[in-house]
Amino acid sequence: MQIDLTIEDRNWGSLPLQSLANAAATETLAHLGIEDSECDISLLACSDARIADLNLDFRDKAGATNVLSWPADNLAAESPGGKPTPPAPDMTGELSLGDIAIAYETCQREAAEAGKPMANHVTHLVVHGVLHLLGYDHIRDPDATLMERIEGEILGNLGLDDPYRNIDGA
Repeated sequence: MQIDLTIEDRNWGSLPLQSLANAAATETLAHLGIEDSECDISLLACSDARIADLNLDFRDKAGATNVLSWPADNLAAESPGGKPTPPAPDMTGELSLGDIAIAYETCQREAAEAGKPMANHVTHLVVHGVLHLLGYDHIRDPDATLMERIEGEILGNLGLDDPYRNIDGA
């Protein structure tokens, strides 16, 4: 798998972002049974200001967000809670999944608010972004339930807590 990482905000230098992203994406693809050897993902590590511009340009929403995704193909399930269509390689055998952007300040703030290490939160957000590239979403309730369950399983495989479970484990 190839993750093309572009770091626009120097604050990202405090984390081993390439290795975190590789681990998160590799585990996500493996969990879904997708061969990752020919997969390609672009990851932009940016600031809140940059992601706010992207959020406005592409989603018509003002303000920063933690992560944005641009899937190469629309793989979303038609029925609520359904499994997305598996990605298919192009004529050369490559599987370009799409682009992800992640914002440093928002990630840092969210990690602090949740009382968890920044690296763990970033790993979660990369998993979340890759799932979006693969057609998973959380707009409809059944889709959100499916996506959150899969995220929790993947993060568990990586030795991280399920962010959707409360402290009591419920």
